[in-house]
Amino acid sequence: MRCKKKINGIQSIHFKIPMLFIFLLLVSLQIIGAYFIRQLETDLIDNFDNQMSLNVRFLENSLVPVIEDEDQSETPATVQNILEDYIGGDFLEIQVVDAEGYILGTNDQTRQSVVGTKSTDRDVQQALLLESDRKYQYVDEDRMDRVLKVVSPMFATTNPGEVIGVVMMESNIETVYSQISEIVKIFLNASLFAIVITIILAIIISQGISKPIAEMRTKTLAIAQGDYSGRIRIYGNDELGQLADTINDLSTKVKEAQETTESERQRLDSVLKHMSDGVIATDRRGKIIIVNNRAVDLLGLNREETVGKSIMKVLDLSKEFTFRQLLETNEDLILHIDEGEGKADSILQGEFSVIQRDTGFISGVVCVLTDITEQEKVEQERRNFVSNVSHELRTPLTSVKSYTESLQDGAWKDPDIAPQFLQVISTETERMIRMITDLLNLSRMDQGKLQLEREYVSMNDLFSHILDRFDMVLQSEAYRNKNYKIQRDLTQRTLWVDIDQDKVTQVIDNIMNNALKYSPDGGTITCRLMETHNSVVLSITDEGMGIPRKDLQHIFERFYRVDKARARSMGGTGLGLAISREVLMLHGGRIWATSVENKGSTFFISLPYESFEEEEW
Repeated sequence: MRCKKKINGIQSIHFKIPMLFIFLLLVSLQIIGAYFIRQLETDLIDNFDNQMSLNVRFLENSLVPVIEDEDQSETPATVQNILEDYIGGDFLEIQVVDAEGYILGTNDQTRQSVVGTKSTDRDVQQALLLESDRKYQYVDEDRMDRVLKVVSPMFATTNPGEVIGVVMMESNIETVYSQISEIVKIFLNASLFAIVITIILAIIISQGISKPIAEMRTKTLAIAQGDYSGRIRIYGNDELGQLADTINDLSTKVKEAQETTESERQRLDSVLKHMSDGVIATDRRGKIIIVNNRAVDLLGLNREETVGKSIMKVLDLSKEFTFRQLLETNEDLILHIDEGEGKADSILQGEFSVIQRDTGFISGVVCVLTDITEQEKVEQERRNFVSNVSHELRTPLTSVKSYTESLQDGAWKDPDIAPQFLQVISTETERMIRMITDLLNLSRMDQGKLQLEREYVSMNDLFSHILDRFDMVLQSEAYRNKNYKIQRDLTQRTLWVDIDQDKVTQVIDNIMNNALKYSPDGGTITCRLMETHNSVVLSITDEGMGIPRKDLQHIFERFYRVDKARARSMGGTGLGLAISREVLMLHGGRIWATSVENKGSTFFISLPYESFEEEEW
């Protein structure tokens, strides 16, 4: 956005408008003055010249009869009398010369001595010789005045063409030039006065023009900066007034459009912000210009690492595509995002759409990122589940089929082998029944159809009862030679919990059975019951082979076995821990394990617990 800069005085309209008026006035005055003064000078000089010519002609008309008179004795006196009428005024000197060149008279009283002498004036001699007029100006060096000199021959009336004399007249034309100078001074003074008046009027006019323009400029700058308050004052109904009214109307419409745009932008921002999918928009060069919070979270980056960066680098697509190929692709892309060490990669689905104008010009691309990690995980689990179920069922069915075929082939007649075969068939059948039952229970849990029959139970008594039962199991013939020991560490405080007794008993039985299965002969199984500020925690520790670190986080998955061969040989289905986790989750509790290889494992069960006094019960 351009800021409001101070305009140099020479560039300002306050300076330009007066200077324009002054320049136009000076040009006009220059043209008018040159033409007017030149024409005035020409007219005054022509008038003076014509007046001189008239005086010469009038004088000639008076002198010709006198010179043609046969009685020449009175000619000089008569001529002098005629010339006395031309003494003074602009006439400096008038001389009358006869045909032989002798001066008959002069009006200059100080030069009467030249009368009767022969004229030495070249112009007079040339007029007598060439019988033609001469007229020109010259500067009198004594008086430094300009003089108009006229020399005209006089012709006889009785004999046309015969020169009988010459009239030489000198007039002071300096008065004409003085008059012209005075007129020029008046013109210059008037011009200066006009210039001053013009400057004043130009300043007033420029202020009248520039003030509304300055207000309109200030208003447009305010509009550009987002300030739509206030209105421009309208000084008149002229073009500037109409422009000011248009800007006021524009301000109102821009404000309304801005509010609409801002409202749409806020709605768009709100939509982008709360979208469950990530949105990335780029310019035509592939530089990211818009990214919502969800996209940043999905990519595991921050805004500084995305905005302004190439989408090819941010999504790590440079090795597989160019930006042009990305624009032309119509398929969704699957992106794997590395979440760091110890975390599973996120799987994103990228759907790309080109931003294209009506002219066909591509101005960018929009990418919608969808997190399909859970979908892929569920799909993978489904595939694994189907594969595991098929595998788990096929193994006992294969055994049942094999032993059945052997019996059909005659093994039922052997009293030693037949009972063993039937026992295997029964064992494998029971195993399939347990597996199907476990799968049905898991299905009910997944669908939320498994109902808990909760009741307040003393966890101390329940745990002790279960351990007592396993103590009796250890006394049976199957475990008597293994010398297992169950060590108890139970809190003395009675802990009442709201649970489904049968389901929790099933969980504890499952963990105890696993501890017995994987404990070495003579091993000790340590059972603890403790209380925290808001939960009851049971732990069962064995001294078995332990669980590798890489398998520890997967043991609660369905059909997952650390040692598949041993687990299957012991009749396990791989669903016990998965069922235990689902049951405890329904109770609001959780189960986890710690282990050290070749030293044993510890399974922890946590259940919600709120302490209360006996009286409250």
